[in-house]
Amino acid sequence: MSRITVLVGSPRRGGNTDLLARAFAEGAGASHEVSLISAASLDIHPCLGCNACYASEGHRCFQRDGMDQVYEPLLRTDILVLASPVYFYGISAQLKTLIDRLHAPLRDRFPIRKLALLLVGAATLPDLFDPILLQYRMLLRFFRLEDGGTVLVRGCRDKGDVRRTDGLRQARELGARIAQPTGGSHA
Repeated sequence: MSRITVLVGSPRRGGNTDLLARAFAEGAGASHEVSLISAASLDIHPCLGCNACYASEGHRCFQRDGMDQVYEPLLRTDILVLASPVYFYGISAQLKTLIDRLHAPLRDRFPIRKLALLLVGAATLPDLFDPILLQYRMLLRFFRLEDGGTVLVRGCRDKGDVRRTDGLRQARELGARIAQPTGGSHA
């Protein structure tokens, strides 16, 4: 059984990204321990780039905020899933702020071996996800993580639009197969 953490970057509760993340958790939850963390529900301040975490005990950021609720689960996570709406061809500010705070060397203690990505965008452009996918591939390479797969859903602007796509089924299926050693495929 793997421990899976889904970092949900949507500021809109019950929106398309939430639905996609919950469908993934539903698929993975039958065989794995899954927790969802909403970046928007935590008060997380931006990284200050001060590098104080490199000298601090436990290599934690000196800022005492919502990141304390993220660091602890990540110290027990085998598989990390990032779920975000697409805003101006990037991930949400809430998720980006959380990811930037993982700059702390504490990240070297995370047992994460696999990363997956769930994205929902309003536009239907063929290259809508390209900037985020480039960052994703760089994270995989830099941290030597296995690609757990992606679910990319276009054309979902209004709350609930993802229900009229194939995205929820794809997310459930990715969740069900996420821990298989063969790696994921890009949907």
